[in-house]
Amino acid sequence: MFIRYFFCFIPSIFTLMKNVLILLSIIALLFLSCNQAPKGLHEEHQYTNALVNESSPYLLQHAHNPVNWMPWGEAALEKAKKENKLLLISVGYSACHWCHVMERETFEDSTAAAFMNEHFVAIKVDREERPDVDQIYMDAVQAITGSGGWPLNCFALSDGRPVHGGTYFQQDEWMKVMQSIVQLKEESPEKLEFFAEQLMKGLQDQAVLKVDEDLPEIDPEMWRSMVQNWKSDWDTKYGGANSAPKFPMPNSLDFLLHFGVSQNDPLALEHVYRTLNHMAKGGIYDHIGGGFARYSTDQKWKAPHFEKMLYDNAQLIELYSLAYQNSKNQEYKRIVEESIAYLKREMSNGKGAFYAALDADSEGEEGKFYTWTKDQIDALPKELQKELTKFYEINQKGAWEGKYILLREENDEKAAEKLKIDLQTYQAQLASLNSALLQIRGKRERPGLDDKVLCSWNALAISGLCAASRSLKNEEYMRMAIQCGEFLWTEMQTAGKLKHTYKNGKSSVEGHLDDYAYLAAAYLDLYQLTFDEAYIEKASILCNTAIDLFRESNSPYFYFTSKEEQQLILRKQELEDNVIPSGNSTMAKNLFLLGTLLDRKDFKESSESMLNTIAPQVSYGQYFSNWAKLGLWMKGPFYEVAITGEHHQEKKEQFDQHYLPQVLFMGGSEGQIPLLQGKFLDGDNIFVCQNKVCQFPVIEVDEALQQMP
Repeated sequence: MFIRYFFCFIPSIFTLMKNVLILLSIIALLFLSCNQAPKGLHEEHQYTNALVNESSPYLLQHAHNPVNWMPWGEAALEKAKKENKLLLISVGYSACHWCHVMERETFEDSTAAAFMNEHFVAIKVDREERPDVDQIYMDAVQAITGSGGWPLNCFALSDGRPVHGGTYFQQDEWMKVMQSIVQLKEESPEKLEFFAEQLMKGLQDQAVLKVDEDLPEIDPEMWRSMVQNWKSDWDTKYGGANSAPKFPMPNSLDFLLHFGVSQNDPLALEHVYRTLNHMAKGGIYDHIGGGFARYSTDQKWKAPHFEKMLYDNAQLIELYSLAYQNSKNQEYKRIVEESIAYLKREMSNGKGAFYAALDADSEGEEGKFYTWTKDQIDALPKELQKELTKFYEINQKGAWEGKYILLREENDEKAAEKLKIDLQTYQAQLASLNSALLQIRGKRERPGLDDKVLCSWNALAISGLCAASRSLKNEEYMRMAIQCGEFLWTEMQTAGKLKHTYKNGKSSVEGHLDDYAYLAAAYLDLYQLTFDEAYIEKASILCNTAIDLFRESNSPYFYFTSKEEQQLILRKQELEDNVIPSGNSTMAKNLFLLGTLLDRKDFKESSESMLNTIAPQVSYGQYFSNWAKLGLWMKGPFYEVAITGEHHQEKKEQFDQHYLPQVLFMGGSEGQIPLLQGKFLDGDNIFVCQNKVCQFPVIEVDEALQQMP
């Protein structure tokens, strides 16, 4: 179990340790000399702290700890300065299993709490609500320890500058760390000041990409070279990265699908399909209820960390939709349909938007809601038991910590062949079994729901629903995407400015770059789905606002936080793509597409400048995959396809049966955008263009496809 303590973490390549780790390692030696503190008893609701007035489910989970938690804000910082205390900044999220473990073991313990209250101003942060705060202290902890994750616990001076930190601590270790920090503050405060100065210097050096004015021209073959180097890290048996724990990384797979098709790389395509196939039959997928867990703790996608996040499922819905569009694999279609059904059933706020996450735990136990004990299986009707063992690995392969994780040995097509039935019959029987099991499972105590609505994550859901609607030709998914887009614009936008979070009828927290970038991208997806030019206008408003609020004249890149926000100790630019793409790479793509649609030379030049500047930094494909997708668009050929006339929607649906990653669609029976001018002729017409230069219009989709070799 120890290996899992640190696996509420994020997979990335971090460079912040340079010139900092050696200096900071000195402090670690001080943490080995203190004794273990005794555990105290906790009586429920005996204590109440300042978090009781917050709306975040994660903060409310800690509102009755004996720790005098405060939310992030001026009040906490002023208290630390006034009382000459260090800050203890603890970051997590409601679905994080090891956050719950540390709370039960330590933060509910009166002895540990008493020490924390005496010597620190303790601040609880919901990393989903305040990603700006989280990223600063996550970077600090990664610089200090070489790794990061949640729960994130960072000690800082009263002005917020970090001095030490880590992730999960067992209680005795936690007491030693705190005692050592306090001892150092009392005996050698100058050392803490030195650590803070050195660490801040390292963080500041990495916060903003220094721009070289003499940039070389981008080599069009650099993306092929990047992929070639990347291949050595692929798991050629189970897909994904050749390591454990294993994260889906949907943005990376989206790029590889794009690359495999547009650059004719069968190995890239094979890797994408291998990964999707193994995920689809593994325990990371909720076979009964639909949707994916956040990651697998093993290399085979078997044992998940059971939390289910909106941002993962939104992107995976899009990825499986695109994979279905290209392959026509019926299992991918089933995964999309089941995952959207899960969002609609369990994550909808009833007004068009979606909640943030479902917990990994129920009844204080990780995965209890999703796993099956032998007694639970034996209690099923005999026919249901027979069906269960027919479709799922109720044996040693599925065994996990005394229970069974539902997983399958084969994917749909091979499993149907083995049972000697056709694929349609197989999927119908599987759906019937899952429906019966879902009803039975539904009687269990459910995992906790994080019922806040996050703008950025909902924007990703809109893009996923748009892809599903187009690939699966499903109007319900289009209506869901439109409704979510309307909710975000109505409830979380005012005069072009966004709020980050919504709960109980109230929007709060100023929007971050991700909110603007993802929502602009979502509206561009909605335009290509509906040809409603109001979405182009919304995307343009958001991009213009982002340029005003998040970008300075000395850099082509956007900061994560607005210039109008109360500034933290550090304002940084996030450039690397991760489990979700970076706001900068997404904004660069938005500017390219809007520049094309609106014939905005400034937008296209801005996008090109962003890509050219980061190109020398690209070393490992997984963390620059969204940038690389933009690189393929710019490398070309990239097509602008205008579909005009009375039957434009019918023609568009015919195009959507093909995977065309190098195409931007526009059209309708009328339109005002520049690229449509002069294209509304008699009857139906399809114009295939490159850089505004169009071939002779054709009527049939097959003819247009032949104009795009």
